[in-house]
Amino acid sequence: MIKLDNCEIKFMKKIILVGIILLVLPFFTRADSLGQRADFYVDSSYDLTGRSLITASLKKITPQLYFYIEENWWAFSPQNEIYQALSNLGEEFENKIYPTLTSTFGQEWTPGIDDDQRITVLIHPMKEEAGGYFNSGDEYPKLQVPTSNEREMIYLNANYITDPLVKSLLTHEFLHLITFNQKEKLRGVSEETWLNEARAEYAPTLLGYDDIFEGSNLQRRVKNFLERSHDSLTEWRNEKSDYGVVNLFTQYLVDHYGKEILIDSLHSKKVGIPSSNEALTKNGSDVDFSQIFIDWTIAVLVNDCALGKKYCYLNQNLEDLHVIPSINFLPFTGKSVLTLTDTTKDWSGNWYKFVGGKGNLEFEFEGNSLVEFKIPYVTRDSFGSSTIEFLSLDENQKGEIFISDFGIKNVSLIIIPSIQNKITDFDNFEPSYQFSWSASIVRTQEEAELMKKLLAQIEELKKEIAKVQAEINAILTKKGTRPISCQKFERDLYFGMINSFEVRCLQEFLKSQGADIYPEGLVTGNFLNLTQAAIIRFQEKYSQDILAPWDLEKGTGFFGPKSRAKANKLLGF
Repeated sequence: MIKLDNCEIKFMKKIILVGIILLVLPFFTRADSLGQRADFYVDSSYDLTGRSLITASLKKITPQLYFYIEENWWAFSPQNEIYQALSNLGEEFENKIYPTLTSTFGQEWTPGIDDDQRITVLIHPMKEEAGGYFNSGDEYPKLQVPTSNEREMIYLNANYITDPLVKSLLTHEFLHLITFNQKEKLRGVSEETWLNEARAEYAPTLLGYDDIFEGSNLQRRVKNFLERSHDSLTEWRNEKSDYGVVNLFTQYLVDHYGKEILIDSLHSKKVGIPSSNEALTKNGSDVDFSQIFIDWTIAVLVNDCALGKKYCYLNQNLEDLHVIPSINFLPFTGKSVLTLTDTTKDWSGNWYKFVGGKGNLEFEFEGNSLVEFKIPYVTRDSFGSSTIEFLSLDENQKGEIFISDFGIKNVSLIIIPSIQNKITDFDNFEPSYQFSWSASIVRTQEEAELMKKLLAQIEELKKEIAKVQAEINAILTKKGTRPISCQKFERDLYFGMINSFEVRCLQEFLKSQGADIYPEGLVTGNFLNLTQAAIIRFQEKYSQDILAPWDLEKGTGFFGPKSRAKANKLLGF
């Protein structure tokens, strides 16, 4: 038995005490103090001046949040107003945002890497289009990610702090924090960016922040979507249109299949579309993600529950939403074929509308044989009723649509081609796939013969008119009066007409409208690019009379009934 003297005993007690402190220390939470200054790494692509390191001070502490504000911005800001905004935002987070999102989607990582229950909100000036961001690198130690701030942390644009939209921005970024824990920490997988953003975009709607549409996040996403509606759902390039399409698609998804699809896909070991399909199956759906996407491309066009319960939005703020298709005009007279070659990407919507023409419409589609196209199409009759059908394609991705009495009984056709080939591992730049279509008006043999006779008669009449006009011009010239070649326009004129007396009349008329309409002022009788551009300017100048009745915003270059009526009115007829 070894005996210890008093000095040795005291020394051993000290060692034991230090050991106990070292063991217990990790369980004490770190706490920042009000007024504390700290340096933070920031994302230079978001920062207003491209900085990667800033200094901020702790201006507000709530039970669950630290509000740090970048010092230079704070020094020149209305501080009392911002203090009040932070108090309001803190209360909103404690009482609504945090309990609602965590009870719905699950917890963030807590106490997390910093061993602190509070979440850091860093406020600094960012580029105008940015509301905020989340950096998952902050959840890793500096040994792994040298620019890590080693905190549970989100970033907000200082310019939105006093804006009511800030609640939606905080909600969005906090859901990213939850997603990191639910996917990467608990299940060891990284969520696909588009679905990560889709959940975060829906979160403000879930909390009721989009109920008042004016000034809401939903309103700005509708605008983003309509500006570039053909953007891919799954290719993420961090552009405004990316946020627009994921928001509008997710609104539709939750409208018809419930928020459980977002929740259960988050709690899956799968990511992206496979996790969504798993969630759909779990919730008893008999359709997969691909079919839902196709239904959505129809719904965002027609948005009419009367055509089928899946072809509309249930959110009242979106009941008037309609995507604007690309317009294609078929001439009312003469023979012509419209053709187009275009490209699209996986999970992109495309909408092409055909109007005009008079006869039987023959439409042909040819897609890239490496992928499978899906093509719903919508026809609308003269009574305003719409019909939804699907084009069947052969193994070479070719198919045809034939519509009788087009321009008479049926007034428009809209095709919606899309592909859903790739379902995972999406990148910032996905491949494009080519497709083409042609549309033409075909007539029966009797119609063709009659048209041939009529055209022959018209040519004879044109010769007579030209002869008489020449005589009149000669007489007027002798009398010193400037000859007027433009009379009343009786028929449609269109691109491609050559050596036409009527086109000469049209060009004289356009020239008389001034240099802002027809700066070149050429009178050739040939309806080519310069004439078409002049007509577009004329149509847009008088858009209320010419374009508005067709629900158009841009001129078409086709000198049809509305354009003729306006020109004739200006000529005094």
